[in-house]
Amino acid sequence: MRYIDKDLSNSAVLITGGAGFIGSNLAFYLQEHYPDAEIVVFDRFQDGNRFENGNPISLGHFKNLLGFRGEIITGDITNREDLERLFSRKFDYIFHQAAISDTTATNQKLVMETNVDSFRSILEYAKRFGSKVIYASSGAVYGNSPSPQKVGNEEPKNIYGFSKLVMDNLSRRYFDEVEIVGLRYFNVYGAREFFKGKTASMVLQFGLQILSGQAPRLFEGSDKIFRDFVYIEDVIQANIKAIEGESGIYNVGTGIARSFQDIADILQMELGTDYGSEYIPNPYTSQYQFFTQADIRETQQKLGYSPRFSLEDGIRDYIDEIKRIYRDEK
Repeated sequence: MRYIDKDLSNSAVLITGGAGFIGSNLAFYLQEHYPDAEIVVFDRFQDGNRFENGNPISLGHFKNLLGFRGEIITGDITNREDLERLFSRKFDYIFHQAAISDTTATNQKLVMETNVDSFRSILEYAKRFGSKVIYASSGAVYGNSPSPQKVGNEEPKNIYGFSKLVMDNLSRRYFDEVEIVGLRYFNVYGAREFFKGKTASMVLQFGLQILSGQAPRLFEGSDKIFRDFVYIEDVIQANIKAIEGESGIYNVGTGIARSFQDIADILQMELGTDYGSEYIPNPYTSQYQFFTQADIRETQQKLGYSPRFSLEDGIRDYIDEIKRIYRDEK
């Protein structure tokens, strides 16, 4: 589905973090619907470096780009030489998805350098070339602020959420000079997230547990932990509609909160199993969000965004891919 009427045939489009989950989905959407656009992916790719929690620092993976025909440039957004090489040309649109997105990462310096300092550099390049910037913010900026969460009511609980809030505040200072749309993603799930490893959505993780013949492992009290789970197709819709949208910061979710127990139950219904659930203690309570629900009214009004997938619809659309991952990747 083409979400906007704008012709991008002669446009140059950059996707930072384009070998990651959301970036690679954007790359394939643009390739399918705008085959004459120049699409460039920039990514560090996985290199074996890990956080102290064992999770990889870079989540980009070549398998996410199998079938992509555009240009791929390897580099690090924190490296000025890499950025100078990348921005030796002009891009009309920059989809900035590259970031450290691990909410359990504790290396504050690395998170701030990667998420904030590199964003400042990208905004300066956009200012020089007249590029429009569409970037990934996060629902993590809200912490446990009252639901539904609305722009302006932020209280992040971890360094990741704080870094995204700083990015949002920084972007506002450029609104008069650069067209910028910040998209605060809530809990995204869908194709091409497998290589996020332990940070992949619980939709995928529960699905793989069930397919292996196990009961899904949930945190205790998961029937009372609610999140706004948004399917990747709706996240891509928001990004594409942002091309024509006015500068601002917008929530991207469904506007409906569902429990982690709902995910496990829907998956078992779709997979035809009845394993029940296993409950384990939650080790992240001090930095955990217990109820998120996006206020999407402004996103609907100013971007024309309209979520198409309920949690049931999204899981149903995703289920064959989860089965393929279990068969081919596990």
